Amino acid sequence: MATEAEAVTDADAMRRAITLAALGLGSTSPNPVVGCVILDASGRLAGEGFHRRAGGPHAEIHALRAAGERARGGTAYVTLEPCDHTGRTGPCSQALVDAGVARVLYAVADPDPRAGGGAGTLRAAGVTVERGLLEEETEAGNTAWLTSVRLGRPHVLWKYAATLDGRIAAADSTSRWITSPEARADVHRLRAEADAVVVGSGTARTDDPHLAVRGIEGAVQPLRVVVDTEATAVRPGARIVDSAAPTLIAVAEDADLGGRGHLKDVVRLPRAARGLDIPALLAALHERGVRSVLLEGGPALAGSFVAAGAVDKVVGYLAPVLLGAGPTALGDAGITTLARALRLRMTESTRIGADLRVTAVPDRTVPDAAVPDTTVHDSAVADTFTPVPATPGTAKKEH
Repeated sequence: MATEAEAVTDADAMRRAITLAALGLGSTSPNPVVGCVILDASGRLAGEGFHRRAGGPHAEIHALRAAGERARGGTAYVTLEPCDHTGRTGPCSQALVDAGVARVLYAVADPDPRAGGGAGTLRAAGVTVERGLLEEETEAGNTAWLTSVRLGRPHVLWKYAATLDGRIAAADSTSRWITSPEARADVHRLRAEADAVVVGSGTARTDDPHLAVRGIEGAVQPLRVVVDTEATAVRPGARIVDSAAPTLIAVAEDADLGGRGHLKDVVRLPRAARGLDIPALLAALHERGVRSVLLEGGPALAGSFVAAGAVDKVVGYLAPVLLGAGPTALGDAGITTLARALRLRMTESTRIGADLRVTAVPDRTVPDAAVPDTTVHDSAVADTFTPVPATPGTAKKEH
């Protein structure tokens, strides 16, 4: 963006606000990520800020403090409609009025009825208010929180790593390492941006995963979740029950927990035809403040989420390797014919080390023909389905 001495366009200012908002990923939950840029009356940069953590000052407050008196008569660019709610912090709409800001541009309306209405307060005070600048780009950056507010469940990102022929392990079950060190480091970025990382019992037994974030300074550790219907997969001494990050074990309501004293935090959920009920799992996580889930494994668990329409985004790391045999990335997703496949729209493809990272989201222009299945599978059994996921989810704003 332009320097303080140069005039700045509306689009440039909002793009800068979007960039600032992204700096809060992984640390603001259950609040949204928000960025704000303030230009003075002459159109030059006066101040900027972003929401750093839940309970702390919002983006507008940081930007107003940086701008000082130069905010008077200026323009504020905010990625999300300024809140009109008093909670742990005061309403940003009133702070902008008190600072004498003459014009406010925000990209996305606040869908949370508890905090929305800031635009009306600003207009009533004589502030010029405009909505929708770079709205689609802004929504993409705040998709987890928006999904949780709109759908009342966490946003789910399914990540997998596979060979070019779709195998996540060899026929003898060896899987370390299919992808490059760079790709594996990128997964830690995804973990750092998520509120929870979820795996099934098969992965817990086979890989003894740790699931904590490594190599990212200042990262807030996500909740580590194991879907373990019978409470038999996570054994004493498992890496996932160490003190590096909080851990939650999801078990069936009637699971026998005798001799399972090492499982400190357990949630009991209703059974489905196979495994646990997905809506109940996501509801339990949402109740704990989880707004974004990184689904890491295995194939059967991923298939259950896809069948339930609970995958909002897919990130696949494809290695230039061929195996020809071994488990595939996606298990039974309830898809029996090509006509009922869950079609995705590719949003990005990027070289990561020796691998290719492909990002895709459900294609809303294609009718969702998949038959919903509210089952979470927690075994590592896979079949021959090709990696293809489904629909969205996100949460509520707290101050």
